[in-house]
Amino acid sequence: MAYILCIETSTTVCSVAIVQDGRLASLREVNAGYRHAENITVFIGQVCHESGIALNQLDAIAVSKGPGSYTGLRIGASTAKGLCYALQKPLLAIDTLKSLAGCYLQSPIKDFPSLLIPMLDARRMEVYCAVFDNALKEIRPPEAVVINENSFEGELMSGPVVFFGDGAEKCKPLFEKKSNALFAEVLLSATGMIPLAEEKFSRNEFEDVSLFEPFYLKEVVIGKSSQG
Repeated sequence: MAYILCIETSTTVCSVAIVQDGRLASLREVNAGYRHAENITVFIGQVCHESGIALNQLDAIAVSKGPGSYTGLRIGASTAKGLCYALQKPLLAIDTLKSLAGCYLQSPIKDFPSLLIPMLDARRMEVYCAVFDNALKEIRPPEAVVINENSFEGELMSGPVVFFGDGAEKCKPLFEKKSNALFAEVLLSATGMIPLAEEKFSRNEFEDVSLFEPFYLKEVVIGKSSQG
C-alpha cells in the first residue's frame, strides 16, 4: 500500500491531493491567483486530516515540476523538498503539461481527438505547450511557442486536435474556424498527477532532493528596479 502526496502550484491553481494505491483519498484546490504560499500548508493539513493519513505515513512526495509560473513552481518545489527532508521521503517530479493532458482525459465529457495539446499561458501570444497522443505518448516535447495562424499546421492536417489549458484561449481566434481544431476548458489539478506519480513510484524514479530544481523552460528574467 503506497501513499503519495501530490502538489500542483504551476499556475493560478493551488491543488493538493493524497493518493492511496493509485486512487484519490483526499483533494483540496482553489483557483484564486498566486496565493499558494498561504494555501499550500493549510491544504496539506486538510488532506491529511480528511484521509486519515499522517505525513509520516507517506511513501513519497510528488510535485508538478513545470513549465509554468516561476513563483508557483518555486513554492511547490520548496514545499515538496522541505517535506522530503523533514520526513526522509523520496521526491517525484511530474511533467506539468503531461499532467494537464491527464486532467483532460479524466474530464467527464470529452472528445477523443488524435492529438492533445495542453497549453499554459506565458506572456503576450506565447504559450508553454507540448503534443501528446490520446494515450499520453509524447509527440512533441514541452516548448515555448509564439502562436500565429500557422502554428500546429501539421498537427491540424493530421486529424482532430484538442487545445486546452489556460493558454488555449489565445488560439481560439486563430484556429476556431479550422475543422480539426477543438477546444476544451480544463484546469490543472493534482488529480492529473496521480497515474504519473504512481508509475514513477513503481519504477523508483526519484529525484535527488538536494539538486532538484523546477523546469522553467525559459530563462527567468528579473526586471531591474526603476529606482536603480
